[in-house]
Amino acid sequence: MKGALLVAGTCSDAGKSVVVAGICRALRRRGVRVAPFKAQNMALNSAVTRAGEEIGRAQAAQAQACGLDPEAAMNPVLIKPSGERRSQVIVMGSPIADVDAKGYQRLKAALRPRVLEALDSLRERYDAVICEGAGSPAEINLREHDIANLGLARRAEMPVVVVGDIDRGGVLAALYGTLALLEPDDQRLIAGWLVNKFRGDPDILEPGLDRLRELTGRSTLGVLPWRGGLWLDAEDSLALEGPRDGALPPLGADGIEVAVVRMRWMSNFTDFDALAAEPGVSVRFTRVPSDVRRADLVVLPGTKATVEDLAELRERGLDRALAERAATRGPVLGICGGYQMLGRVLHDEVESGEGRVEGLGLLPVETRFQPEKRLAWTSGRVPLLGSAPVRGYEIRHGRMTRCGGAPLIETEAGEEGCVSGAVLGTSLHGAAEGDGFRRALLSWVAGRRGLSFVPGRAAFGAVREARLDALGDLVERHADVDALCALIEQGAPPGLPTLAAGPPNVREMLGGAA
Repeated sequence: MKGALLVAGTCSDAGKSVVVAGICRALRRRGVRVAPFKAQNMALNSAVTRAGEEIGRAQAAQAQACGLDPEAAMNPVLIKPSGERRSQVIVMGSPIADVDAKGYQRLKAALRPRVLEALDSLRERYDAVICEGAGSPAEINLREHDIANLGLARRAEMPVVVVGDIDRGGVLAALYGTLALLEPDDQRLIAGWLVNKFRGDPDILEPGLDRLRELTGRSTLGVLPWRGGLWLDAEDSLALEGPRDGALPPLGADGIEVAVVRMRWMSNFTDFDALAAEPGVSVRFTRVPSDVRRADLVVLPGTKATVEDLAELRERGLDRALAERAATRGPVLGICGGYQMLGRVLHDEVESGEGRVEGLGLLPVETRFQPEKRLAWTSGRVPLLGSAPVRGYEIRHGRMTRCGGAPLIETEAGEEGCVSGAVLGTSLHGAAEGDGFRRALLSWVAGRRGLSFVPGRAAFGAVREARLDALGDLVERHADVDALCALIEQGAPPGLPTLAAGPPNVREMLGGAA
């Protein structure tokens, strides 16, 4: 096998990321050397590679589905919104510019060669490259300079399958309309459909799929049923709106409730996947002060717009709720931007340009933002938690200076983070994925809250592997993997029909009814 496939979607959060991961795992089981690719990713969830490159978190998970270490070529362009109108552009793992939407469109011509070079590199080294599109390929206002969907597929002569989320409703119209809005040279690469998140009787759906095939000349290559508990490493914050199925009952008498303060520009909310996978641990994303007061552990997550989110936190009265927790020694954990907020003062001429901003004053820390972003892996031990080992990655412009308290982590290079009372702060993302640190942290929280809590025994790495296997199972059982392999090897079939924008005949579609 030698080739590539683009998995596009009718909308954001249609399930492209998990479908790509599932296809990658299914192909790997067949002995195919497969790699993931997403040309342009707009996401606030990111990861750091072994080489110190920043890429989208979803591509890091897809690499694991392939049995690979993630690398910058798998996501050559990452866009991280840093406010309503501006974003940081990261190319091949390093930030190159902060631009508005129009500025980014002007930048695309220069980015296209870098994207194609990255894709060519993967195609040379692997048998198959499974590419993930961005948003919808039918965003015709962006088509001229597109480098992520049909613009990429046309340049690389890649077949395309389109994923639709049936759980939202209107999936047949969304699939048909996506095709009809494309220009003819784009339509010829659309080779088939995948229906995602199906609940119900397949016999009832079948006539609709038959009619879709008649109208478009393209078959549905799979109907993937809804499966709970597959939310690991979600890319889009829309995924937080739905329930997180699959929570395990506590092993002891009590569970632990974790409240994560939901911020407008929250980044790396996947930091809490490992906590939510623990038996008896409930993770809630919230903006409600009463949740902050009640929870056993409150977490301020990372953010790409620290000063802006800090202002909104105050507007919602969450600053007062956090101060009350600290006064009563209720556990609080700040991660990266959340850690910076907990400090006394922030000096920001880089992200917000606001200069000096008062922090929440719950940790004796001062933060000064620097133009150069720190991207690194850090490991050490946590004295507060019985010298539990910890390892995580840093993605930050802020440089923190501790003016009191104690360091949270002792590293070979020195100290990291801060502890004052029951308020903890660290710059490390992904720390909770370490089994020793996570269990020690939860046990410490349980001790402070007087809870009879028993940590789980499963390694989080095994949990993630099991969920990637579940995705592979889903694709193998409910999609035509042989047909997908044929597309990868042979490309889109010749002579596929071209649709005009709009239905071919309304009366025909209604079966002749007036």
